Amino acid sequence: MARLILFNKPFGVLTQFTDTDQGRPTLADFIPLPGIYAAGRLDLDSEGLLLLTDDGKLQARIADPRHKMPKTYWAQVEGIPDAAALDRLRRGVLLKDGPTRPAQARLIDEPQGLWPRDPPIRYRAAIPTCWIELVLREGRNRQVRRMTAALGFPTLRLIRSSIGQWTLDGLAPGQWREIPPSPQPLSRRGGEGPYLPSPAGGESVARGVKPAGDEGRSRHRKPRPTP
Repeated sequence: MARLILFNKPFGVLTQFTDTDQGRPTLADFIPLPGIYAAGRLDLDSEGLLLLTDDGKLQARIADPRHKMPKTYWAQVEGIPDAAALDRLRRGVLLKDGPTRPAQARLIDEPQGLWPRDPPIRYRAAIPTCWIELVLREGRNRQVRRMTAALGFPTLRLIRSSIGQWTLDGLAPGQWREIPPSPQPLSRRGGEGPYLPSPAGGESVARGVKPAGDEGRSRHRKPRPTP
């Protein structure tokens, strides 16, 4: 049976298992499982949900834009987009590599209980910030950041909260969980706004902590308490 891993990638971690050039943190520092690979990518300076699997067909279904699997992002931006700006995000933004596909976009409150980023984002006292929830069905390089910047609202922090039916629910930064790859319902609650990751849950593990029912231990890095 195919293996499917949900991982809450911290800021500054590469979505690969080696970094021979610069010695930066990689997936190997958190997930001590052989033979699995990331299904898609998440930029070094982005956080949130990353899926990993040992099944090539499942990897393609998750990562290939032709399947149009929805991906939900929380973007903290500089400034406050008005209704016209949100409508442009929904209809598509013209980027250097062409217009983006239609997307879902809305303003949300800062997610309750969201972990602090390390290092923290920059703040400018004279410029307010806000959070936007975006749902995309394509995967261009640094797409969310380029979309918000094109409208004059630079992204300061970016968190991917869901991919298809899989969510961050119950995973703190640096934790992972293995689940059955069969479809599961989304763990959103109707009418309650964005769901929130809890500090820990299920079989997820922090760095250096053995997951329930699994063998092995994360390498190199000692466990660090999560907020």
